[in-house]
Amino acid sequence: MSDVSDWWTTSIIDMEPGRIDLRGEPIQNLIGNLSFAEMIWFMVRGDHPSDAQARLFEAALVAAVDHGPQAPSIATARMAVTCGLPLNNAMASAVNMLGDVHGGAGEQAVTLFHFVTEHPGSLEQALDDWIDNEGKILPGFGHRFHTPTDPRAPRLMALVSEAVKNGACDGQFMQIGQAIEAELARRKGKPVPMNIDGATAVIYAELGFAPPLARGLFCLSRSVGILAHAWEQMQQGGRNKGPTPPAYRWTYKAM
Repeated sequence: MSDVSDWWTTSIIDMEPGRIDLRGEPIQNLIGNLSFAEMIWFMVRGDHPSDAQARLFEAALVAAVDHGPQAPSIATARMAVTCGLPLNNAMASAVNMLGDVHGGAGEQAVTLFHFVTEHPGSLEQALDDWIDNEGKILPGFGHRFHTPTDPRAPRLMALVSEAVKNGACDGQFMQIGQAIEAELARRKGKPVPMNIDGATAVIYAELGFAPPLARGLFCLSRSVGILAHAWEQMQQGGRNKGPTPPAYRWTYKAM
């Protein structure tokens, strides 16, 4: 290392006193000209989305902002506030709950869609191979709370169809998602509709985001709901709330 400036290397930001350039563009040229969704795209990818791409991208971000206090991340934020933590700590605690099971299905669904596109065999064989390797639960389909249909998914898929017509994407991953949905219905003998994770995965795959970014983008989206719930709980008050009211007990099993 010849100089301390070699310690970090980035194409995202360059600055000196009186100047801040993001991806080569002065910050003052971006302020007021890019929406927050467009700024996310620009910072992560380094280019600008078309208007049609930006609308579809923003729709996915809006759709996943909240799913109520029964979601572990939201519950964590509210409990953290009652323990005396400020908003930033409550938000950090909640985002740290977004793992493979709660928060990871979008990334897994994008991975599944790419797996199907790259598989040399039929869709049926691709799904069988996925299940053999990853387990019988297909990410992005079915919902334990919203039966029969997650209300967010049909609206998002309608927007994908519109985006295809407007040239924002080509519809390849939309067709794959719909084909998986149809195959699951055939195998189960009943509908297994796409859920929010599957629909946003279709969008992120259509727009060219890598699978790990689907989880990162979900974290950004869900942070909005986390902040709202943490702030609401802060206004409501309450001290040291746990996951259940004090009168309830857990199940004790003697060893």
